[in-house]
Amino acid sequence: MAEINPVATASAVATPPAPGRPASSYGAAPHDPSKPAVKRQIVCFSFYKVMPEWRRLPAEEKAAHKAAFVEVLKRWNKPGEFLSLTYSTIGTRGDVDFCVWSIGYAVDELNKMRSELMGTPLGGYLSSPHNFLAMTKRSQYQIDRPDESEGEGRGAIRPGGQKYIFIYPFWKTRPWYLLSAAERKRLMDEHIRIGLLYPRVKLNTTYSFGIDDQEFVVAFETNFPEDFLDLVQQLRETEISLYTLQDTPIFSCVRLQPAEMLDRLG
Repeated sequence: MAEINPVATASAVATPPAPGRPASSYGAAPHDPSKPAVKRQIVCFSFYKVMPEWRRLPAEEKAAHKAAFVEVLKRWNKPGEFLSLTYSTIGTRGDVDFCVWSIGYAVDELNKMRSELMGTPLGGYLSSPHNFLAMTKRSQYQIDRPDESEGEGRGAIRPGGQKYIFIYPFWKTRPWYLLSAAERKRLMDEHIRIGLLYPRVKLNTTYSFGIDDQEFVVAFETNFPEDFLDLVQQLRETEISLYTLQDTPIFSCVRLQPAEMLDRLG
């Protein structure tokens, strides 16, 4: 279920396949040098676990650690350039305590920002069991809706501010990529139809081919977790689910402002 977007999708790139070979699965033609460069976003979901020793520190020391961490997050929130959202996973995952979702335009900026976070006093008490790097990219599947990011060059993430987000890495099987474009579209049509039955669930699909272990990262935003549960259960019954190689681990996260998110650490 990695390549639908009930909110914003785009039409396929109509590039005829070579004889005896399926059309590209990746949904984008090589860049045309006569046109402006495509501006894609870098997306990173970093999950952190705080060491037990940190919770035993004096309250005043922990408060100072939190303040320094929040200051880095605030300083790096640059409208139109770089954005980070914070989520708590206390009680929903045993291996992580919180998530920082960052969206920007340069890997170097992401690297510098994460370096500053880990350089804070709190950073010395953190491990990062999971980290998913991806980029935006328009879907190749047509669902007869305009692409809301058309003017921004093949895809942009617009966090919707919903209370919950469900995040997981995703891999398709190799046989999926050997199917013809027509067969993939047939399978995706049912997948998309079901997704549109749940308008209160917003899907952000990002792509990781060659830049991280997974092929996609999907992040479902909603105020109604029950809708997401029903959507996933219904999608399990589709034919295309046969081509899912892996879609775990799954992270159920609660959206909070940075200070409140850190306060829930203890």
